[in-house]
Amino acid sequence: MEPISGKVTTAKHRANMAVFIFAAIGGVLYGYDLGIISGALLFIDRDIPMTMNQTSWLVAAVFGGGSIATLASGFLSDWLGRRLMILLSAFIFIISVFIVVFAHSYDMLLFGRLVQGVGVGVITIVVPLYLTESMPTALRGRGVTAFQLLLTLGIFLASLVGLFFTSSGDWRGMFLTALVPGVIMFIGCFFLSDSPRWLALKGRFDQAYKILKKTRCTDDARRELIQMRNAIESGRTGFDSARINLWQRRYMVPISLVFAIAILQQLTGINSLLQLSSVILKNAGLKSNIVDMLGTNAIMGLNFVMTIVAISLVDKLERRTLMSFGTGGIVLSLIYCACVFHFMPESEQKGFMLLSGVLGFVFFYAVGPGALVWAVLSELLPSKVRSRGLAIALFLNSLTSSIFASIFLGMANHIGYAGVFCVSGFFTLLYFVVCFWLIPKTKGKSLEDIEEQFAVPAH
Repeated sequence: MEPISGKVTTAKHRANMAVFIFAAIGGVLYGYDLGIISGALLFIDRDIPMTMNQTSWLVAAVFGGGSIATLASGFLSDWLGRRLMILLSAFIFIISVFIVVFAHSYDMLLFGRLVQGVGVGVITIVVPLYLTESMPTALRGRGVTAFQLLLTLGIFLASLVGLFFTSSGDWRGMFLTALVPGVIMFIGCFFLSDSPRWLALKGRFDQAYKILKKTRCTDDARRELIQMRNAIESGRTGFDSARINLWQRRYMVPISLVFAIAILQQLTGINSLLQLSSVILKNAGLKSNIVDMLGTNAIMGLNFVMTIVAISLVDKLERRTLMSFGTGGIVLSLIYCACVFHFMPESEQKGFMLLSGVLGFVFFYAVGPGALVWAVLSELLPSKVRSRGLAIALFLNSLTSSIFASIFLGMANHIGYAGVFCVSGFFTLLYFVVCFWLIPKTKGKSLEDIEEQFAVPAH
């Protein structure tokens, strides 16, 4: 048995931190891409005129590109490996920044945002998958939610950058700063190891064991390797996912549950609200660009802080408990926001009251589904279909977000912002029901143990 010395413990801690820092930096990239558009929308139309629908499409473009990427990401991550796909996503993102910065027409700007969506779409699939498969069981929940923490950090940093550029209105400068997290992620990928479970699925057990030993004690590494090998040999985990029917009876429950969560996550309206927060606050009565951006900063800052709180709780409380608490609170916040928009006349007071409701929304979202959805989606999917199932789930997630964002301002024009908040509230209520009654216990369980909860004889 490997001695547990301070030197060994420190080495393994550093190895785990490397996975945290260099893989989860993809969250910063994704968050920065989501957050930077909120401030930029106040100024883009000075150089490139846009209609209300074109503004919605520009917001939706990232999710549209992401939905395209997620279709291929699962297959490609099985073929090329998780680490190489993360590297590829960073490269695509860097190229997209230059397309946006040098755009001088709406079509080119929209194309650049679509390419950015492809880059972050790969990130949303492969980084949570990599973290799920690489982190020790005791740290897995915290490791996957680190992606969400850095995502919220990216959004917050983007809002600060937007505030910095508000006085000059230099939206191109806002987008150019996105190169920083993109380059950091690209370089960081060269310090990552391949996913041990991906190596095992490829039959490279010796390499998988060497990587496991970097982050686990010898006994734990050996135990996990045996579990992987047994799962593969028993037929629960095969590699040729492209030929597997996801709708086999044994996969029906977890697949349906994951797909429902992926769709309902976006019907809360979170991404539209974050990207259009400056526009929504202006329509409520906060007319100053500086005040709008300060309100946006408060929203993004709270999102980041509460995600830190959620990460401290994720491995102490059941995922189901936090998800139910979060979605229930979101419903109440959306009802409050709808009432503010419906009953109050446009004024600065209305704007600040709406801001308080949005802050409540963000508080509950960050503590619950915001911090946990990546962990829940990755954990519930059986190993044999994890990459393909996650790809389809994130495709549905991105597609739903893209459609909702593309019609958000149009809906607000027809049924009012109060009506839009009510629509999101209804779907979030369904989300609460799914979380409270259907998500199983996963805290402290290995991926193989979680899979066993859904096991039924194949027919």
